[in-house]
Amino acid sequence: MSDQNAELTERQAAAQRAAELRRLIHEHNHRYFVLGAPTISDAEYDQLFDELDAIEKRYPELITPDSPTQRVGSDLDERLPKVTHPAPMLSLAKAYTADELRAWQARLEKVLDTSAAFTYTVEPKFDGVSVVLTYTDGHLTLAATRGDGYLGDEVTPAVRTIRSVPPRLPSAEAAPPVPRRLVVRGEVVIHKDDFKAFQARMQAEQPEGAAKFVNARNTASGALKQLDPKVAASRPLTFYAFGVVEASEELGERLPRSQYAALQYLRALGFLTSDAVRHFESIEEVIAYVQAFEAHRHDLPFEIDGMVIKVDDLALYNALGIVGKNPRGAIAYKFPPEEVITRLVKVTFNVGRTGMIVPSAELAPVFVSGATIRQATLNNFEDIARKDVRLGDWVRLKRAGEVIPFVIGALPERRDGTEQLILPPERCPFCDAPVVRAEGEIAYYCSNPECPERRARQLEYFVGRGQMDIEGLAERGVRQLIEAGLVRDEADIFALKAEQLEPLEGYGALKVKKLLASIEAAKQRPLDRLIAALGIPGVGLTVARLLLKHFPSLEALQNATFEQLDAVPGIGEALAKTVVAWFAEPRNRALLEKLRAHGVQMAPLESATPRSNALSGLTFVLTGTLPTLTRDQAAALIEAHGGKVASSVSKKTSYVVAGEAAGSKLEKAQALGIPVLDEDGLQALIAERLALRQD
Repeated sequence: MSDQNAELTERQAAAQRAAELRRLIHEHNHRYFVLGAPTISDAEYDQLFDELDAIEKRYPELITPDSPTQRVGSDLDERLPKVTHPAPMLSLAKAYTADELRAWQARLEKVLDTSAAFTYTVEPKFDGVSVVLTYTDGHLTLAATRGDGYLGDEVTPAVRTIRSVPPRLPSAEAAPPVPRRLVVRGEVVIHKDDFKAFQARMQAEQPEGAAKFVNARNTASGALKQLDPKVAASRPLTFYAFGVVEASEELGERLPRSQYAALQYLRALGFLTSDAVRHFESIEEVIAYVQAFEAHRHDLPFEIDGMVIKVDDLALYNALGIVGKNPRGAIAYKFPPEEVITRLVKVTFNVGRTGMIVPSAELAPVFVSGATIRQATLNNFEDIARKDVRLGDWVRLKRAGEVIPFVIGALPERRDGTEQLILPPERCPFCDAPVVRAEGEIAYYCSNPECPERRARQLEYFVGRGQMDIEGLAERGVRQLIEAGLVRDEADIFALKAEQLEPLEGYGALKVKKLLASIEAAKQRPLDRLIAALGIPGVGLTVARLLLKHFPSLEALQNATFEQLDAVPGIGEALAKTVVAWFAEPRNRALLEKLRAHGVQMAPLESATPRSNALSGLTFVLTGTLPTLTRDQAAALIEAHGGKVASSVSKKTSYVVAGEAAGSKLEKAQALGIPVLDEDGLQALIAERLALRQD
């Protein structure tokens, strides 16, 4: 296999895995944030998230607008009223080393052309539930969760029960001035000692339900989301304030102008703030403090998962702005991972929609930094053999970034002879079909395209966000329809009727109405979304759009020859063969006809008319995170002016447009002497070439 084909095969596998990871993360977000009933640990979730983040950093063209890496996490609950935050509640970029903190400071200095020296406030990074409190004329009038960063759930009745939340701010002469409107952000936590006592009480009062209270953060979140505030009152919740989000302007200069002063101001108003907050004049002082603090992290009364460093001057902090989904002026320093030892008690095999067999380790439960770890992905069988991990082994488990579990290796000196080698299954655990491995590949696959687990996974993928986006049909919903015999393939979803759904458990009249409306809306999804949803190996939304540029209708794509597909830049031989083979399958052609018969839109995409031909003849490659444009927006801008966007750098590349965290593409461009532009440079190039053409 040539290097080019090997690279393409690797990219296709990455695209498939990224799509599967997005689906899993969206589902677990719903279970964790909305239902309050997670089925995996924080560690397992972050392992999925970081795996997706690593794939997207290596292949930025695989990033989709709805990717979890591009969004702030959401804990919105449909049962609760919604509140629009006065300012976005964003997540933080992460640093793991001193050099990464120094690099962060260097980026800040490049962004702001100022002679002012940066100073910093350092705070613990609470492992709790972020909430926003609004005070009007000194009285608590509103409390909301972070939600998706823009909208939050109103939880005022529950928050009023927390004793460390002042219901009224002091108005005495000796007290600091209070603006007419003050919005405060902070974290609801449960102190470690309080949580142990709570667990003991639950074990005594309701032993059958006590097992669900294993994580303080989840327990706090669940209490806030209960409709009955008595639940929150019964749990030992504590609120720590860590920022002023907004204040009415009548106090002017009397309001704090730095983060450190804001924390002192909040403490003077009666809010609880952390005693571990410090102010420093240089990044080297910051580094010394956070590295030394690691040894004392467990001395705090609450769980933390790192330290937060913020530019102290609030005017500078705000001027630095936002990059992607993170404020530039703050960063989370994550402590080095902790290691624990536990036993690998069982190995299970999962099957994805492409048939890939993924081994998973079931572990003797081990508690680390606030999370109980019971499972870890074993990556693949080659990795298992390299580490010589066996069933029954005592293994070392590391939590990178506090919450990502992975097996470092086994402890062979503790073996007693009962351990067993972990080998790929010979037959699929779901359909008993032979398991196969293609030459040159690491992965093993179920050979049966009609495997019930593969079909279920494909249906879950089909209805998911970024594909047909049918709300109300997550993993549980899809499997319920399959078990009821109502759905066998994707087209059957569009034939569902109310009388078929109403007898099913959990399907009340309102849910049935919403689901059918969502299914009806899905019939009108753009053709690129439908093609991406079909599950053609290697064809996600980006590739679907690329194909439709050359074959603008489903019929044209369906009838395209290998030679025609191979001639499309960015497709290549392997993917061309895959697409031809998929459309050649009689069952796939039958599926398309069935979808068409049920009214699914298959009309050609309307081709966009370029606004100009200013960039005609030029080819661009995008890498990194731009200040104001998403990758899709930047690509659309280039194409609107007649340019082309490629996924990889070559001698044919005219320009590379690079943002923050640009990777190997930037290095390759520099090696080839290809001009590199930032976002402003791209805009300037368009303006310059437009002016030349007008002249």
